[in-house]
Amino acid sequence: MPPAKKRTRAYDPAKIRTAVLAQFENVRQAVGSLTPEQFARPTRLGDWTVRDLAGHIAMAVGAVGRALEQPAPAVLEVELLDWPFATAAHAGRISDDTKEIAAGAHPSELYARTAARLAELPPTASGDRLVGTRVGAMRLGDYLVTRTVELVVHTDDLSEATGLDIPYDRQALAACTRLLADALAVKAPGGSVEVRVPPFAVVQCVEGPRHTRGTPPNVVETDPLTWIRLATGRTGWAEALDAAKVSASGERADLSGLLPILG
Repeated sequence: MPPAKKRTRAYDPAKIRTAVLAQFENVRQAVGSLTPEQFARPTRLGDWTVRDLAGHIAMAVGAVGRALEQPAPAVLEVELLDWPFATAAHAGRISDDTKEIAAGAHPSELYARTAARLAELPPTASGDRLVGTRVGAMRLGDYLVTRTVELVVHTDDLSEATGLDIPYDRQALAACTRLLADALAVKAPGGSVEVRVPPFAVVQCVEGPRHTRGTPPNVVETDPLTWIRLATGRTGWAEALDAAKVSASGERADLSGLLPILG
């Protein structure tokens, strides 16, 4: 697991809580409109159906409430920038739990329960309160940021599988974009390449000569959703270049060997 950077981007827990609630509501409305035939459709996530995907989203977001119902862990185990690299080891168990939850309740019931649980999350809950998560004890504020990643990434998966145009809460999209961009800088520390994802993130990464002024010699630029798809393996580097979804200039601007970040 790559070590987390010492300087982690600051997030406002109250704003992130609002973003999680807003994006979950966007997904809830979309899921509520689906027919049995749509729930049975395949997704790009292995053998998951749309119903499995919907169940996973509810499980991932509902985990916040479940964590707060438990005693606070004594020791912090996972920093925010450790999280993107810690999830892959749990993929098998996550898939098993997803299948079980999706089979155990109709999506409408599952989403109603999850929404009720989220509504109980205190607006002023301390972001420093530790909560137990699947990957280890985290700060509540950090864990909420990871929920924006779960929501935004899987909103895109759900839109792709169903053909719906599900909206994105701007704050949730921004937090997801920034966390995955910062994770790239952790995975490939350095200052020779500037990665721009306007309007939300700019990071420097990759070992080599550090740029200090003027136009950087190595620049990668793309939009938030393309960046998220690249960082999670939904889109390949060559595919994004061919589709003109990403621009890359400079001899060090090939990020194909560093992607995806989140498995």
